[in-house]
Amino acid sequence: MSESKGRPFNVQELKKQIGFWNIGAISGGRTYIDGATYNEQYGTTEQVEFPVAYGYRVRVILGWDDTWTVQRVIVKNTKNGIKETIKGSVEGVYPENIGEVAYQASCYQSNYDFGKVVA
Repeated sequence: MSESKGRPFNVQELKKQIGFWNIGAISGGRTYIDGATYNEQYGTTEQVEFPVAYGYRVRVILGWDDTWTVQRVIVKNTKNGIKETIKGSVEGVYPENIGEVAYQASCYQSNYDFGKVVA
């Protein structure tokens, strides 16, 4: 498989991998499907966002190698438009771990070290 092409993105499969109760704990069941990364070949999007609170979101992105990237993002409205800042990112997450990593990303008050390399 080449680096530029992966398999089609399936939101329902991602939700199953994260788990019903984890999605409830992360965002109360709310899900945003972001069209900014629209894949024209498959006609699908490649990332999902779960709103947490106070402008924080957990973004889950499908990689070309069938692993996930989980990001903690804060979104702010400014007079120049919307500003997004990535507060932490974990790459190469396998499907069996996606639920725990996404939950840890949503704990923005108690898990400050999410996505940071700890030596």
